[in-house]
Amino acid sequence: MKEEKISEALTRSNKWWKESFEVDYKPREIYREIQRFFPKRQIIALVGLRRTGKTTLMYKLVKDALTIMDKENIVYFSFDEFKDIKLLDTIISYERLMGKDARKGKYLFLFDEIQKIENWEEQLKRMYDENNNIKFVISGSESLFIRKKSRESLAGRIYEFHIKTLSFKEHLDFRGKNYKNVKLYKEELIKELHNFLTSSGFPEIINEKREVAEKYIKETVIERIIYKDIPQMLPISEPAVLESLFNLILNDPGEMLNLNELSKEIGIARQTISLYLDYLEKSFLIRKLYNYSKNPRKTQRKLKKYYPTIISPGLADKKEYFGKVFETCMVNLTNAEFFWRDPFKNEVDIIKPDPLTAIEIKSGDIKERDIKPLKAFIKKFKPKKVIIISFDINKPEEEIPIIPFYSYILEMQ
Repeated sequence: MKEEKISEALTRSNKWWKESFEVDYKPREIYREIQRFFPKRQIIALVGLRRTGKTTLMYKLVKDALTIMDKENIVYFSFDEFKDIKLLDTIISYERLMGKDARKGKYLFLFDEIQKIENWEEQLKRMYDENNNIKFVISGSESLFIRKKSRESLAGRIYEFHIKTLSFKEHLDFRGKNYKNVKLYKEELIKELHNFLTSSGFPEIINEKREVAEKYIKETVIERIIYKDIPQMLPISEPAVLESLFNLILNDPGEMLNLNELSKEIGIARQTISLYLDYLEKSFLIRKLYNYSKNPRKTQRKLKKYYPTIISPGLADKKEYFGKVFETCMVNLTNAEFFWRDPFKNEVDIIKPDPLTAIEIKSGDIKERDIKPLKAFIKKFKPKKVIIISFDINKPEEEIPIIPFYSYILEMQ
């Protein structure tokens, strides 16, 4: 019965075996990078939030492989409904169904939602070591390597690609908005930013209204990760605490969390809070920024800032929250890893270490007090570049240039 169900799933999922195959694919920036590494022996791993397009990218790999491989030697299988089988079961069922011997010839196996399988990393390691002729591509709806042993088991055997929500440029491409001249189309780009904030970069909802987007993000992404995905992989005794921590960051992004104070406030051990924050980060729901220092040990010890990787559609529409929402959006779009704050409370939103660049984010008017922290950073670190990313102020000739977000994101990154 088990083999029959696997065979049915294989037949259903691998339509190219019997008919022509097309994939509804729009170009993603990361795909070129995946293509570069695809010919290598190592496993390709696609990880990231739910609903960011990992399965579509796998099907695009299938479409490309059909031009160079026997169509019957390309095998896709999703473990979403098969949690109690072994990886080898799928290969055996495939061999019997297709009359093949996977030890002979060249094969491509694409395993979707592989994290559903217990001890998948050890099984995959063994299959990889024993089958030089099989190329493996795997995906997971959250970090496949949320458990330390997963990465250790596959060290040297795997290339990991983080499939993120759409960038602003990808959002424009998906919406068919080809605004090459950002100065000419600045009004349209400002309008598109609001659309982008509503969808949070999830491809399926780029044309949806706020109410639909809010429900989709809450139920399809956040709640499934917190109440289903993470507890399946890790010992979570209180998922509700995990959700509370996430909501704290979602609704008040960019705050420095004092774990000792937070522990007293919510009555949970500091160690547990630290662990849960780590789970949220490794599941790609939050982003942690370190306080920049030339000394790495000082950087690790200082308080960190936390941002959600998802914009709450409910906050995006509220004028009083727009400053925080805009800051969060720019932090995510620039892939920020560091901020800076000194003992005198001078604070710069984003520090890029190579080359050293200081970036302040301002959604409204820019006053002298907004420039003071940047000047303090310049005096201390002498960065190569200093800019202010604004919502719609363009003063590139200033001592500290002010650049609107659309120019920076689309032309300068």
